[in-house]
Amino acid sequence: MPQTIDSMIRWWAEETPEVDALVQNGQRVTFAQINEWAGKVAARFADAGLEIGDRVCIHAANSIAWAVAGIATLRCGGVIAGLAPKLVEDEVAYLVGDYAPRLLVVDDETAGVLPTDTSLQDRNGVPTAAPTRFRLSEIAAMRDAPPAPDIRREVDPDALALIVTTSGSTARPKGVMFSNHTLIDHVSAFRFEERTDAIVIKMLIVAPFSTTAGGMVLLHSLMQGGTGYIMPRFEPAKALDLVVEERLTVFCAAPLFLQRVAEDPRFPHADVSSIQVSFTGGAAVAPELLKAWADKGVIVRQMFGQSEAGGWGTTNPARYAISDPDRCGHGGPLRDIGIIDENGNFLGPNQQGQIVMRGPGTMIGYWNDPEATAKTLVDGWLRTGDIGEIDERGLLRFVDRMKDIIISGGLNISAAEVERVLVDHPAIEEAAVIKVADDKFGETPGAIVYAPDSPEIEQLV
Repeated sequence: MPQTIDSMIRWWAEETPEVDALVQNGQRVTFAQINEWAGKVAARFADAGLEIGDRVCIHAANSIAWAVAGIATLRCGGVIAGLAPKLVEDEVAYLVGDYAPRLLVVDDETAGVLPTDTSLQDRNGVPTAAPTRFRLSEIAAMRDAPPAPDIRREVDPDALALIVTTSGSTARPKGVMFSNHTLIDHVSAFRFEERTDAIVIKMLIVAPFSTTAGGMVLLHSLMQGGTGYIMPRFEPAKALDLVVEERLTVFCAAPLFLQRVAEDPRFPHADVSSIQVSFTGGAAVAPELLKAWADKGVIVRQMFGQSEAGGWGTTNPARYAISDPDRCGHGGPLRDIGIIDENGNFLGPNQQGQIVMRGPGTMIGYWNDPEATAKTLVDGWLRTGDIGEIDERGLLRFVDRMKDIIISGGLNISAAEVERVLVDHPAIEEAAVIKVADDKFGETPGAIVYAPDSPEIEQLV
């Protein structure tokens, strides 16, 4: 039906059937091909009992077959619940028990992680049924299978469609929930704010599909009729080759990935001018890295977001990217940002407090956790649990995670602020600051740095 991700993929299969939807290691699948392939898998999933609202856990590395399994799930009205491929048995058992999926899709690497005789239960200790298992190799083989009956189900666009598993301050991970409407609105906001002149948007996908950094990028690409380039494992040289040879237009990644590409000896002479949108987040960004890309005509902008906001939330405008690299933008035409104190009161310019957001892409809640949902979604605002401030221009500056504040002798010290100072040193490539017990002050900052060309710095810190 209309207003769903499936309806958008069907649309592009009709309108631009020959456009590549996904590319991986030279394998190309057009929108017409992926639509037909997903239809065959959807019919198989339906035969296995998948009903509207049922979860499908996909525990596997990124691949085209993973994406097809996800599309097929949505076509049946099911809910995608990706699991990070590196999870161990206890973690997988907890999540599969809590999500209670009808189906579990695995690849050759993850097939043996969860034994078939494992007893499953949800977070409240209630037993749940073991899911029917599929191998990704089965799904890959269905590409060449005979045509299957078309699965068309009346799906409520506001019903649950995707669960993203995210870590938090609690001992167990949380399932962040999104509907079709939530995801479509998130793409719409991106199109308003990140305009390009490319007829077909080409995106590099490097993060796991089980995260918003990977899964949301995958859905963004498919819903916009673009081409997604899948890298199961990040390789800087191959990433640079893709940018140059395929003329990629969108390259958004963590600073480390951008750094590794910039360190490629071919980078100074590589033509990366096709990139029209590039932003980064999740860690401090060295000014030298921004300059390296700016010298090539690519403006890398700082962003702020989290899984609960769809991954991407607000991005620094290009006009401030170099002069104010630590700013994260001022929201957007469809998104508001603010700063509140511990009592929920909104604060004025340059006052530090908790960052709150509202707008497209905001989660509809946490899976099986109404209490946490009520604490996080308050009066239409998403309480991020992050500390920041907004200046007189309305620009957000992220300060730190609330739980990462180090209280030393009564003084609040931001781990992220110390990290930013450390990575400003030309010899330090990466830095992580943690709290360390201290007899005098209770706790004090401790730093772990990576300075490959200056071992004396690592010893000193």
